Formats: sequence, structure tokens, C-alpha cells
Amino acid sequence: MSGSEEGLTMGATGEEVEAAVPKASQAPPAPRVEHFTVAERAARGKAARAEVSRASHGNWEPVAQRPDPVDLLEEQAQSRVPELVPIRYGRMLVSPFTFYRGAAYLMASDLSGGPRTGLHTQLCGDAHLSNFGGFAAPDRRLVFSLNDFDETLPGPFEWDVKRLVASFAVAGRDRGFDEKQREAINREVGRSYRENIRTFAAMHNLDLWYSRIDVDDLVADLRGQATAKQLKRVGENVAKSRAKDSIRAFAKLTTIVDGEPRITGDPPLIVPIEDVVGDQVYRLEEFLRNVIRSYRRTLAGDRRKLLERFRYAHAARKVVGVGSVGTRAFICLMLGRDGDDPLFLQFKEAQPSVLEPFVGRSEFASSGQRVVEGQRLTQAASDIMLGWIKAEGVDGVKRDFYIRQLWDSKLSAQVELMEPSGLTMYARVCGAELARAHARAGDGVAIASYLGAGDTFDRALATFAEAYADQNERDYQALQDAVASGRVTSQPGL
Repeated sequence: MSGSEEGLTMGATGEEVEAAVPKASQAPPAPRVEHFTVAERAARGKAARAEVSRASHGNWEPVAQRPDPVDLLEEQAQSRVPELVPIRYGRMLVSPFTFYRGAAYLMASDLSGGPRTGLHTQLCGDAHLSNFGGFAAPDRRLVFSLNDFDETLPGPFEWDVKRLVASFAVAGRDRGFDEKQREAINREVGRSYRENIRTFAAMHNLDLWYSRIDVDDLVADLRGQATAKQLKRVGENVAKSRAKDSIRAFAKLTTIVDGEPRITGDPPLIVPIEDVVGDQVYRLEEFLRNVIRSYRRTLAGDRRKLLERFRYAHAARKVVGVGSVGTRAFICLMLGRDGDDPLFLQFKEAQPSVLEPFVGRSEFASSGQRVVEGQRLTQAASDIMLGWIKAEGVDGVKRDFYIRQLWDSKLSAQVELMEPSGLTMYARVCGAELARAHARAGDGVAIASYLGAGDTFDRALATFAEAYADQNERDYQALQDAVASGRVTSQPGL
């Protein structure tokens, strides 16, 4: 594939790349902040009930002129690497659950026609259960939090909660749980969110800011709830995650060529940079060095100094995720004091959030900055290497990227192995973490006041989740039919 198709190629000098990084003098003036009393904030939440009842969130009916789901997916495909789009469809068609993971745009479109409380916070934008997990905080302790912010944007708090609860309904069906089991799990998500946001709303601001869920504490809590088999599985998963770092990535992803480490190809999932751009590789590598130098400016001073201790060694395009497949993603090998001191960075394209057509454009000109600022605001602890850049390719198209470490003790829940009791416990943790993120980024007092102490909202969301799981299955079938008719192409098994 040519460099012009990839986007992250040459075509901009180091100075031009640096010019794309916002400077302090270019930042918009800070908006005036209103400081309302706790009583006033609570009153706002109660007033919202008169406009949008809590029970109304249980209603789901597609609008009369609902957009065709495949049309929406194809709309997204227009800005993606063409040869990778069939892989995205192949991954989405593994099951209704994997389809749901890639269908954030469809759900955002659907939610835009439903009730809105007007109580906004910084949304994850794609808060399904597989976008929560563990990772190493700067102090190297494992924490549990949201871990995907490609769609983050301010919006109605309930949109995140609905996407999360519906993901449990879809996953419960995937696991073969019956209707009664699924209802209990779905209600647990809403109950956990509602009760925890009341707790976070009562915290002092600094206590809320520093709050986080430590994985070690989670494991300790499980000892009084989980079976011995569940505890063993969790312990093995945690131990495996602790070993996922740049050293492990270096051993798994590289080989030595002429005395220098190079990322090993595994096309089409991993394609070394020289195979992406052919004989233009030397110009591209110089461009990448310029990009890295410019990206440093989005880091705090101490982290810039750390990055400066590493040199560029090699890069490759890497296919990641389900919904993200087709966006431009690269991994970059950096070397420190010697060949045994690697740092793997991931450059991931950031496109406009799927929420923007329905709640308004981001305040940030750069989608990469939108992702980073949203992550820093809501995540319990963020990667020390998190930053962003805008780069212009030879096709003249400027594209936004955010940068982070490739592996940093990433821990993912093994949902495919969970029984009803395990998924219930996981629902409880995800609901609590989403509440923490929303309270930190928005008005937790108003949201807690809106939800109240009763279970009306929990029951409504459980009803919504099952209805939307039905819609998800219809949309999944629509994509299957589109592949069968030749309307779109799917490449399974990758």
C-alpha cells in the first residue's frame, strides 16, 4: 500500500509538525466557572426528573426513519484504510457481542432520538464492558478503570450507562444466560452506578480526584464472594497482566536483523513500515523522528526528559481492536541505554467522536487532543507517555493521532469464561468505576439527586438493555445479509 493511503507518512517537515501542536498562547480563554452550592446542584438534579422521568429510560423503539445500520458502518469506512475494513467486518461478525463492540456509532445515533436529562459529564462514548480493565498506574500499582477513549466527549451521563448496561445484556446472551439471570445482572449495573455516584458525590473534591480502584483490593474483596475456581482464574489473569510490558512486547514482537532489533511482520495484522511504504522508508523514518520530537511537547517536562533517553529504532502498522480496525495505528520501537531497554509506543489515529453529530463538535481542534484530555479527566490514572500529534501525509490530508505505551500491564476481564455470578461481580465493579469517572468529570451531586435512592432507574435500564440487545441482533443480521449479498466484504479469522 502506498504512503498516501496510510496517512502517517512524509510530507511535513519537523517544523510543520511542531506547528500543529497547540501552544499555550493559542489556547482559548478559560470559560467562567459557576460555583453553585451543593443544595443548588441537588435541586438541579431533582428538577431534571420533571423534564425526563427516570422510568422513561426504559423505553426503546427505533425511530420511523432509522438510518440503515450498514450505511452507518460504511460511512465510517470512508475514512479508513480500505484493505483493513473487511477485517473490521470479519471481527464484528464473530458474534452479536463483537458486533456490539464495533457499533458505537449506531448506538449513538439511536440514543440521540431518546430522552436526554441535560445532566452532562465527560462521556467515555463507548462504555461497553470490554472497555474496562486493569493497567499499571504511574506508581506501578495495577488499577481498574475505563481504558478506551476514542469516542470521549461531553454529553448526557445516561448515554454511557445505557451503553454499559446493554453490553451486559448482549454478553449475557452470548454466554447463554437465561432471561432471569440477565435481568439480575443488568439491574446490578444500574444499582452499582446509582449507589456509587451517591458516594462519590458526597466526597471532598480532592478525595474524589485521588480515588481509584486498585486491582489488589478487588482481588481481596473477591475472596469473600468468589469460588476457588474463580479466584484461581483471576489470580492467573492478574499475574499474566503484570508481565505485559515493553520488555515482554520486545521479546514477542521483534527479531534481530543485521544486529538491530526489528518488528516482526505478521501481515495483514502487523506490517513493518518498510513494507507499508516501500522505497520511501528512509524519508518516512525521518518523518517519524520529527513526529516523536513534536509529540514530546504534549508531555509534562519530566516525561519529556524520559522520552529523550530513547532513540527511534523501527515502526510497523498494527491492526487493533474491533471498532478501531481500519483507522491508522502504528507501533514504534524505541531503544534506551542498550538493546535490552525498549519502549514500545502506539500511534493511534483519532477521528471525530461518533457522538459529535448528535451532541456537538469537540472544543478541541485536534481529535488526538480530545482523546487525551478526556482520558486524563476521567481515567483513574493515565499513562505517563500519553500525548497527541497532528501529521500531514503526502496526500495533503492532516490526521490526528494520540500516543501511549503499547503494553503497560494491560488486564482484560475474561468475560467469555464467566458464569452468572462472575458477570454479576464484574457488573458491580464496572458500574462503580463509571460512576467515579462521571462524578470526577461532571456534576455527581446533580446526577445522584436525579437518580435518587430508589431502584426506578435500575429497573428502567434493565428493560432498555434487553430491548436494545434485540435491536443489536437485528443489526448484526443486517451486516450478515450485506456480506451474503456482496454489498460489503468481510475477511473472517483475523
